[in-house]
Amino acid sequence: MKLKALRPVLWTEQLTETIDFYVDTLGFTCSEKNDDWGWASLHKDDIEVMLAKPNEHTPFTKPTFTGSFYITTEDVNALWEQLKDKVTIAYPIETFDWEMREFAIYDNNGYMLQFGQDVNELK
Repeated sequence: MKLKALRPVLWTEQLTETIDFYVDTLGFTCSEKNDDWGWASLHKDDIEVMLAKPNEHTPFTKPTFTGSFYITTEDVNALWEQLKDKVTIAYPIETFDWEMREFAIYDNNGYMLQFGQDVNELK
């Protein structure tokens, strides 16, 4: 059995603000939004993220996630220059021993987004 895609669903009480962050700051496109459901689907290139307001079946006090979302990119240095003055930085760009050049930011909910590129692919 083949797994075809991973589409995280990020819970937020700030649906409009979160859409704005991903669209205006990160360059995503909001491909679908349903206010009745409190749901939206965003995409950029091969990345898709869904956003949802928590419903009555889900205990929710604030956005939490015990990991991060790691996104590989073709030009991590250019992306760093584009984002560094517009976002809250988790850690600045750095080349690590495991041969990845990467940085991390927080979205408007506090979810950590990491961006990286293999050092052998650096331009």
